[in-house]
Amino acid sequence: MKKLRQRIESLLRSPDYRPLNKSEFARTLQVKPNERAALREELLRLENKGTIVRGKKGRFSLRAKSSKGSTKGNQALLIGTLRFQSNGNAWFYPDANDATNEAAGMDLKKFSRIFVSSQKTGTAMNGDQVAVRIDRIGQPEWTKHRRGKNHRAAGMSKPDDEAAGYVEKIIERGMARIVGTYFRRGKFAHVQPDDLKIPDINIERDSLPQDKKDGPKSGQVVAVELTRWDNPNSKPVGRVTEVLGWPDTPGIDMLSIVHKHGLRDEFPKNVLDEAKRFGDRVTEKDIEGRDDWRDLPVITIDPHDAKDFDDAISVQKMKGGGWQLAVHIADVSHYVKPGSALDKEARERGNSTYMADRVLPMIPRELSNHLCSLMPEVDRLTQCCLMKVNQDGKIRSARFTRAVIHSGRRFTYEEAQDILMAPDKNRGDTIIDMLHEAWNLASLLRKRRFENGALDLDMPEVSVLLDDKGKPTGIEKSDYNESHQLIEEFMLVANESAAKLLKNRSQTTIYRIHEDPDPDRLNEYAELARLHGYKPGNLTNKKHIQQLLNDAKGSLEEPAIKIGLLKSLKRAAYFQDPLGHYGLSKADYCHFTSPIRRYADLIVHRALQPHLGNPPEKRDRLPSPGEAAQIAQHISETERTSAEAENESRRLKMLQYLHMCSLEKDPPVFKTVVTDVRHFGLFVEAIDIMTKGLIKTEDFDPGEWRFEANLLRFTGPNGHSYQVGQQYDCIVANVDMERQMVDFKFAE
Repeated sequence: MKKLRQRIESLLRSPDYRPLNKSEFARTLQVKPNERAALREELLRLENKGTIVRGKKGRFSLRAKSSKGSTKGNQALLIGTLRFQSNGNAWFYPDANDATNEAAGMDLKKFSRIFVSSQKTGTAMNGDQVAVRIDRIGQPEWTKHRRGKNHRAAGMSKPDDEAAGYVEKIIERGMARIVGTYFRRGKFAHVQPDDLKIPDINIERDSLPQDKKDGPKSGQVVAVELTRWDNPNSKPVGRVTEVLGWPDTPGIDMLSIVHKHGLRDEFPKNVLDEAKRFGDRVTEKDIEGRDDWRDLPVITIDPHDAKDFDDAISVQKMKGGGWQLAVHIADVSHYVKPGSALDKEARERGNSTYMADRVLPMIPRELSNHLCSLMPEVDRLTQCCLMKVNQDGKIRSARFTRAVIHSGRRFTYEEAQDILMAPDKNRGDTIIDMLHEAWNLASLLRKRRFENGALDLDMPEVSVLLDDKGKPTGIEKSDYNESHQLIEEFMLVANESAAKLLKNRSQTTIYRIHEDPDPDRLNEYAELARLHGYKPGNLTNKKHIQQLLNDAKGSLEEPAIKIGLLKSLKRAAYFQDPLGHYGLSKADYCHFTSPIRRYADLIVHRALQPHLGNPPEKRDRLPSPGEAAQIAQHISETERTSAEAENESRRLKMLQYLHMCSLEKDPPVFKTVVTDVRHFGLFVEAIDIMTKGLIKTEDFDPGEWRFEANLLRFTGPNGHSYQVGQQYDCIVANVDMERQMVDFKFAE
């Protein structure tokens, strides 16, 4: 290998070297057949290192030397997390708190994510902590020669418009286990991963049982722990850690996603034992020193299938004008103490994960679904944010206390909406009257929030209905209406009040941040809006963004416009400093309202204890600033992992449902809008189910169709055309479950 490496490097350095592909390298260097695998491995190493680049027809060239204005980077080394896209490319997110990154001297606010092409990820997998070497800053050379004005909207937007690099080293695997199908023949076994981007995994022979009757059976789904994988050209090696079952076992598809993302579906015995010790009811000792709200009107409003109720509200109209708003949040900090087994497990999980068919709670159900859940007609402990709001919707004062409540009624969103839509029905009932008064206040808060620059990015939720075996039975769409908005507005002002108090008291805590977007990405998004027929204006001005959202409201393109904007914005995260929230247009913001399902909120509750009107005798230990930074980084990662698992589970159930639709004799018809046009067909989005798919050119109407790349359209017989923004009724033609792709075709 060493001699071959020297021969390759000598050829590359020769003055008459011209770009060669792998076969040409082999012929030029007279490589023997048994050395060709080593040659390919060495060329890949040089490519990952950034020494050579792959060009047209697979020919390798030496990377151009840096010059002023060139695209070559500063070769800085950064530590962070790798997140893959569906096309095989990846985004690398540097760790803002890592000392190596500080020493690199790069502006990590500007370079908050680094592009890594699929050829430069090596053996890294989704969620891995890696070291990435920056090999280019600025626009890549090839983008200077692109043709056409609409290259970005056509899906050719420069994905690495700021910086790019390659994976130099894997520090820690993020995917604890890989899920796949087990096969064994004699003394040899391998696992075929569900993730098609991962090659087959050879199972260590010494980990296989001597008798085939023991251990997993061929065809079963298993979880595998990697023990060795250093070269992308060689197969990884691992050992089976758990047999999940046969592929057709109900729930095995969701369990596979749980294991794939390294999530925890069960609690350790010591954590469960600790949760059970608190019993099933609030005691008199628990209530000591708390404000007693048990005789006052307090209600909850939650989804119809909710199991944990972590917030309750009470609204009273003041005689002199304005309102008193009480937001009660389950006092999880009363039970989960720093350093306890419960706390360590909750910190590691970071948050609850809501899959399509199950919930993976952050704390055991003995607490999350019972003792800490604000169920009706039982005593429950809370931390209360008590706010005075004037007639203009401005928060005049806010204070926090420990309280005990006895919720008078639990509303579902649907029940609350029915009441709000019938203003004269059942008037005189204290709870009903309070609900209407609550909407009077919430609507004023909402109006004021948007006037202050917040963005309206709310969208209806679409979920697949499942039977008791996890099989799809239909679709449910829930609109984001007044009942949802009421609760959201009250939670937002409570979160903001908590953040302001902690910031003003210089209290160490964890904030929720959303940084300002990159102007270049907003400009690219503006081109998408223009293709849909809108005039976006200057989107670096938030008023223009909100005007665009208003213009699209109620249209078929509204989801595409909102999703396009979300993709152009930076991702919200947790941070130890109050950097503000762009989307909500708030200078100070944290998460206070869901400690049952978010560890950040539990930290905020502990941070508030010294500042409560009735603080506990023994206050919880608070993290140091350095520890808070580490926690913020960790829970930002766990939140991202959970979001990926949740989206994957919902996507899988949607694909299963659409596959069923494709087999029906009288299939359902979906209204779709064209979102993009490529040479191979039309990308469309089915609006009612918020699912994207492709209409292939072979399913176009009869006739000759010509693709016009610059105009992003097809033109055909009699002047007909297919282009972005057009609407069609479609049915499902085919679903590729492995590639997770949906093909639509025009309905008759």
